[in-house]
Amino acid sequence: MSRLESIDLTRLRWFVAVAEELHFARAARGLGISRQRLSGTVIELEEELETRLFVPGAQPTQLSEDGRVLLDEARALIAAAAAAEPEPAPAAADRLRVGFVPGVTVTKWERIWRERFPEVALELTPIPMKEQEQALRTDTVDMCFVRLPVERDGVSAIPLYREVPVVVVPKDHPIALFDQVATADLADERMQDAADLDDAAMTMELVAAVSGAAIVPHSIARLHHRKDLVYRTVTDVPETEIALAWPADRTTELVEEFVGVVRGRSQRSSRSPSGQQPDKPARQQNSPKRTGAAKAGGARGQAGGKKPQTAAKSKQGGAKKPGKRRGR
Repeated sequence: MSRLESIDLTRLRWFVAVAEELHFARAARGLGISRQRLSGTVIELEEELETRLFVPGAQPTQLSEDGRVLLDEARALIAAAAAAEPEPAPAAADRLRVGFVPGVTVTKWERIWRERFPEVALELTPIPMKEQEQALRTDTVDMCFVRLPVERDGVSAIPLYREVPVVVVPKDHPIALFDQVATADLADERMQDAADLDDAAMTMELVAAVSGAAIVPHSIARLHHRKDLVYRTVTDVPETEIALAWPADRTTELVEEFVGVVRGRSQRSSRSPSGQQPDKPARQQNSPKRTGAAKAGGARGQAGGKKPQTAAKSKQGGAKKPGKRRGR
């Protein structure tokens, strides 16, 4: 009996996609999922099978000896499933296509939808932020998690949550001593242009390479987290806002149902027509926890907490509080 027979076919297909591409990013694009989600699934699969499917740290990606054996088994299981009598493909009316821009995590809503409406296919598609409106207006998706603002003519949108801005710097940068900073504290820094959030990974590369800084929404900093960078809250930069949007003239029953899922409506509660305004004021989500002062040089930044006039104590203790932040 194959060790893979207890593994669901979706995860097997994802493993085979990486094994054939030998490149996580290309495999993720082909599958229509995020690279982070694909990597996490492979790690979970390795833990479940108690073996390494890929050679740790290998560049380019390489299958391990066990991975090559299991690849053949996975292909055989997928082929056997395909040879079995297929279920009828869902009609166009029995699917919902939902896009999401970088930084938005849809896992929770996907799980609830599949539990509540298993007969209706939910197709999730990553959408570059610069294409979010085009995707809605050209019928690429039925709905999309967008980053405001968007042109509201003919579009319904429900604001969901706000994101605090953070500045990303190398972990040994003086900014890492603080929990939060103001733009005045960054006056002397080499600021990287982070306007194109679709290219945030390259922005992070530049910050790490030239010891600069970049201001991005918190979820983008988390999405592209690196061990050599940290991020800190910026107190005087406007927050960004995430909303769920769809063409107003295509407000179908499935669209209404998904709005209910996202709004947290229980399965038993009655639906009310979705309007332009949210049921409740937009809440703040994905904000860094407001803890005590961050440790200097930490691999992960925790934003929030004290004002930049107060520095964190070093691990050795006895560190004096620095004066006003003046840059490097």
